[in-house]
Amino acid sequence: MNDSNIDFTKMNYNMIKKLADSFKDDYTNFNITKESILQIIKLLNEDDRKNVQELSIRLSKQIQSFDTEVSRVKNMYNFDKNYLSLGYIAGVDEVGRGPLAGPIVAAAVVLNLNTTKDSELILGIKDSKKLSSKAREELSSKIMKKAISYSFSVIDSNEIDSKGIAWCNNEVFKIAVSKLNTLPNLVLSDGYPIKNFKIKNNYVIKGDEKSASIACASIIAKVYRDNIMKDYSKIYPEYSFEENSGYGTKEHIDAIKKYGPCKIHRMYFLRNII
Repeated sequence: MNDSNIDFTKMNYNMIKKLADSFKDDYTNFNITKESILQIIKLLNEDDRKNVQELSIRLSKQIQSFDTEVSRVKNMYNFDKNYLSLGYIAGVDEVGRGPLAGPIVAAAVVLNLNTTKDSELILGIKDSKKLSSKAREELSSKIMKKAISYSFSVIDSNEIDSKGIAWCNNEVFKIAVSKLNTLPNLVLSDGYPIKNFKIKNNYVIKGDEKSASIACASIIAKVYRDNIMKDYSKIYPEYSFEENSGYGTKEHIDAIKKYGPCKIHRMYFLRNII
């Protein structure tokens, strides 16, 4: 759609509503300028019909909401861009440090940080725990399509029991980075410095709220691990892993007490339960 070909004065309410609906929360997916949308809003405001004026209010809120989100995500990209002089930047994050069952999973992501258009940003990225399952899955797909490189690493419950969660947390970071197709010059890790690591590393407290690369790693790692746990739920249906992802919910603990642990439970984590 090209705004230069639209005569807004000849558009009736239904035509404008259809156009407004198509924008949803992201008008950058269309070949239309923000100024043109503001012109539509102006025309709607000048209309005497109440439903047309309400459409104007709704469209104004959509633009405001979208612009706020663009600003938030730009700040996350800019955080990472501060290190671009070093070369490629990777973000790494883990999921599954605290559950009673299942693996710990890490993801590493190298983003294209040389973004010049709002449409190139991956909007909606944030701490994966603050997103709905549907939003995470949609974002995970976008991240993997837009990333320069991404990778996953998995350490199972047996190794967690034998080597400890702290060692596994560090190791799963290192493995994820090593599997990237594009070797980074700097790795931003969420929360913890990576020990015994040959690549330059900066750890970022609450990194999935500050860094675009870490947030993207957090999201794809969460989706990846959740899918692993959904597969395990088919093998061990009594523990409802598809719902709790192995975390210690009341229902999960009750199931452990009733059925005992299964092969993917972390026995060290269960020492105060069984």
